[in-house]
Amino acid sequence: MRAIEVLRQGTPVAPNVRFTGGRSECVPAPGELRVRTEASALNHLDLWVGRGLPGIDVNWPTVGGSDGVGIVDTVGTGVDAAWVGKRVILNAAVVRPESPRPGHAPSGEDIFMIGEHCPGTHAEYFVAPATNVLAIGDIDPVHAAAFGLTHLTAWRMLVTRARLQAGMTVLIPGIGGGVALAALGIARHFGCTTIVTSRHAAKLERAKTLGANVTILDTGADWSREVRKATAGRGVDIVAESVGKAVHLACIKSLARGGTLVTCGCTTGPDGTTDLARIFWNQLSIIGSTMGSMDEFRGVIALLQSGALRATVDEVFQPAAAEAAYARLEAGEQFGKLVFQW
Repeated sequence: MRAIEVLRQGTPVAPNVRFTGGRSECVPAPGELRVRTEASALNHLDLWVGRGLPGIDVNWPTVGGSDGVGIVDTVGTGVDAAWVGKRVILNAAVVRPESPRPGHAPSGEDIFMIGEHCPGTHAEYFVAPATNVLAIGDIDPVHAAAFGLTHLTAWRMLVTRARLQAGMTVLIPGIGGGVALAALGIARHFGCTTIVTSRHAAKLERAKTLGANVTILDTGADWSREVRKATAGRGVDIVAESVGKAVHLACIKSLARGGTLVTCGCTTGPDGTTDLARIFWNQLSIIGSTMGSMDEFRGVIALLQSGALRATVDEVFQPAAAEAAYARLEAGEQFGKLVFQW
């Protein structure tokens, strides 16, 4: 089958990407179904996989992709045949039961990621547990693929973890990435005031057209004073960020008393400088968040189906141009999602 393969671990990732027509077809295991891919989308996770993740053994060449939409064409044993012919969207985060330890309470979800721990959606077909897909009817597959993982991630960050409420002020650094744009849409849906930052003036102008209330150009200096000025000195209720080291301290300094920083990633590095005195004195909360459950997925996909939320698509690529798509993501040039149309 046709597929986009990453041949080997390395940085940069793009030179190791190739399009092939000779990969073996995937076959659904019991409890799984197979999807004929209509569209798949890139995430930063695709870069982390290509660069190598500690503790994860990859069989090279591998197929990435944690966003996929397509038509179910066959099912494994134990799966209702009524799935065949339906257009579905994937939640790539498969929650596995945690192995209990005597005398210990469960420590949290054990997540197995399609496209990270096993081959993903950047192929003519992909397989997934039937419990991890939702039927979406006649929704445009390109926009649905662009929507899935980033909006699920942002929904859990803001709604589940940070307890977003109408009227709050939300800071979103690094606007232009998929999760940041999803967070902007969700915050606006809740009627919140939004402040966004970017190193690129053009991205800030684009963010204004999507409803960002305040835009701040990130020149590499501390921009928290500008956030304070925009909020009459109070600061923001929530920071939703995935940038990491480069913005962490400015984010901490931008929070109002009792505010929350919620993070789902660290694209600029994990070892940011912080301010512990400010954290305890202002009673700040720092919360980690990753992916989301099927209940959360149903909630946010319902907003896609109703038209209340929509993904921003930067560019649509044919699979044969995969190296160029990876290179665009790696350069940070995109504003929105990069999607492969199969």
